[in-house]
Amino acid sequence: MITIQTNKEEDFYIIKVSGDVDASSSIHLDNKIVEIIKTEKKILVDCNDLQYISSAGLGVFMSYIHEMEEGEIKMVLFGLGNNVKNVFHILGLDQLINMVESKEDAKNLVDAI
Repeated sequence: MITIQTNKEEDFYIIKVSGDVDASSSIHLDNKIVEIIKTEKKILVDCNDLQYISSAGLGVFMSYIHEMEEGEIKMVLFGLGNNVKNVFHILGLDQLINMVESKEDAKNLVDAI
């Protein structure tokens, strides 16, 4: 099960993802990101409570890589646990998607990119 909470903080939009992002729940995350990128360009994804991510969940983030590379969307993930971080690393997605340890690091990075 997935829980997605959103919050505007300063000029950042924070998406807090809790639980498991799998084939059945990844559509909820994708829909939320689609909704947010209509108006927001600095997005921080709080993964502190993300327990599991499947290939479908990874696909959600991968689908925005082009927009991130063009600078249309500045997205940084933070607080990934070792298990989730290893999934990104094994697939090489840590080279394509910005990931940091803390919210403060994410704020600093999103302003720098």
